[in-house]
Amino acid sequence: MVITHHGGQCFKVTLGDLTLVFDPINKGGTLPSVRFGADIALVSRNHPDMNGVSEVTYGEKVPFAITGPGEYERAGVTVQGFLTKSKYGLAKGEESAVNTVYAVELEDMTLVHLGALSEPTLSKEAREAIDDIDVLFLPVGGDGVLSAGDAHELAVSLEPHIIIPMHWSRSGTSGGTQGMGVPKSLEAFLKEEGETPEKVEKLTLKKKDAASRDGAIIVISP
Repeated sequence: MVITHHGGQCFKVTLGDLTLVFDPINKGGTLPSVRFGADIALVSRNHPDMNGVSEVTYGEKVPFAITGPGEYERAGVTVQGFLTKSKYGLAKGEESAVNTVYAVELEDMTLVHLGALSEPTLSKEAREAIDDIDVLFLPVGGDGVLSAGDAHELAVSLEPHIIIPMHWSRSGTSGGTQGMGVPKSLEAFLKEEGETPEKVEKLTLKKKDAASRDGAIIVISP
């Protein structure tokens, strides 16, 4: 399995000939749109920064689109979506919007993508269904999603093997850890965690690699 980051909350997961994408960025969003083919596209929030299913319909690939809560199965991949709330990108007069947390089972691993989650807790249904998380995609940027502190507390409660922070690329940079120009929201989260992250351009992962980790933080450059 190879995981790459394409900005914001967009991650592409490639497994052999299968390509899955979380939150593809659409045209008209606040980030550059993506352009590649996917077999499965999962959308957590109906917002241009996350709902670009048309942008991953490319070449011979027309994705199976999953855009809300429920149970799904496609090409040997099992997906469960759980209803939550987001405060990201709200229209005038809105107090919250629908956000879907996805738990994806593939290659004997469990990937959990929290989307644009703004609540620091998950429903009882989600907590009972999600167990032994190999990879947790965790929003840490504030601005309508989890704050650094709330993200840290939720990550501790979920006990994932690997944490991949997301939704941090919009914030300005500071001197950062060891003067490396880390985005402010990411730096705040890392301070909460109290750990030095591993930084990679792409993550190649097998089940045994994930199982040997204990809350490791891996930052994937977009």
